[in-house]
Amino acid sequence: MLMNDQEMIELLRTARTIAVIGLSAKPDRPAYRVAAYLQKVGYRIIPVRPGGGSVLGEVAYDSLRSIPADIKVDIVDVFRRAEETPAVAAAAVAIGARAFWLQSGILNEEALTTAHTAGLRVTQDLCLMVEHRRLAGSL
Repeated sequence: MLMNDQEMIELLRTARTIAVIGLSAKPDRPAYRVAAYLQKVGYRIIPVRPGGGSVLGEVAYDSLRSIPADIKVDIVDVFRRAEETPAVAAAAVAIGARAFWLQSGILNEEALTTAHTAGLRVTQDLCLMVEHRRLAGSL
């Protein structure tokens, strides 16, 4: 069920837009650092956080479902507590995302099953920034 390296390479090569769930506006937070890196290497970041506003120069949305339909989200990158991830997985499916990524330290089989059953690529307990750096030579 979890993506292997070749599947990650293909995803990272073809993805353009990443919704970052739980993106903090505080530069010292892991979610901010990961999103800033991903933006720097060429991905469009869509912040998803309570209260909206903007982060890293992008409009923030309260939820995945509030992202305008004309914005095609390729990867949903999740920085939330594990127990909150099944609902995020269902929303990722609803918006037509291609992949569901649970960051380092986040594990939830229910969320992965929801996303995988709907056809999304899935992984958990891996940092998107670390994996991008590790696989960069193959991109």
